[in-house]
Amino acid sequence: MRLNEIRDNPGATSAKKRLGRGIGSGLGKTAGKGTKGQKARAGVAIKGFEGGQMPLHRRLPKRGFNNIFAKRFNEINLGKIQGAIDAGTLDATKTITVEALKEAGLIRRVKDGVRLLGAGEIKGKLLFEVTGASASAIKAVEAKGGSVTLKSITGREKPAADFIKAEKRAKKREALASKAAAKGGKPKAAEEEGGEAEAPKAKKAKPEGKGEHGEAKPAKKDKSE
Repeated sequence: MRLNEIRDNPGATSAKKRLGRGIGSGLGKTAGKGTKGQKARAGVAIKGFEGGQMPLHRRLPKRGFNNIFAKRFNEINLGKIQGAIDAGTLDATKTITVEALKEAGLIRRVKDGVRLLGAGEIKGKLLFEVTGASASAIKAVEAKGGSVTLKSITGREKPAADFIKAEKRAKKREALASKAAAKGGKPKAAEEEGGEAEAPKAKKAKPEGKGEHGEAKPAKKDKSE
C-alpha cells in the first residue's frame, strides 16, 4: 500500500453541496435558504407573529389551569376484578395488589396507583391493597368479609376505616359551616356559650401633652417669635 492509495471508509465523507447551479439541481435560485428577507436569516423565530397586531394566542381567553400536583390513578371496578378471577388470571386467595393487577393484565401502567370503584359485584372474600377506594367499594368488599387497605405512593399503609371516618368528618364540617352561615355567621366561641361575641375593646385615649410612653411633650414654639 502506498500513501496515494489510502482512502476513507465508504460513507465516511459526503460530497459538498453545490449551491446556485440551476433550478434543476434542487439547490438553485435561493440555494436552500427559502425566501428573501427575514425568513432567509438564521436565528429568527416568527411563529405566531402577525405583523404587529395582537396575535391569536393572546386574543383568545384563558380557561382553567393544569394542576401540576394532580395524581393520575388507574380506576378499576369490582366487576372487572371478579371477571379476571373467574377467567383464572387473578388469584383470589392472595392479597390483590397493584402489581397483581398489572400481571393479570387489568392495568397497563402503574401510574400513581390504583383506585377501586364499586360498580359490579364480587362473589367471595377478597383482600385488597390499593392506593385509593370509593366508599361504596369498601362497603361492598367488607360486606363479603374482605378488607381494603389503602397504601399511599410513599408506601405508608392506612386502613379503609380511617378513610371512611375522614369522609364523615369532612361532611360534618360542611354541615356545621352551612348551619353557621344560615344563623348569620356568629363566631363559634359565642355560639357554644350561648351568648353574643364580645365587642372589641376601645383604645385608651392618650392624655394631652404626653407622648406614646407617657413622657411630657415639649411645648410648641410660636412662629411669630
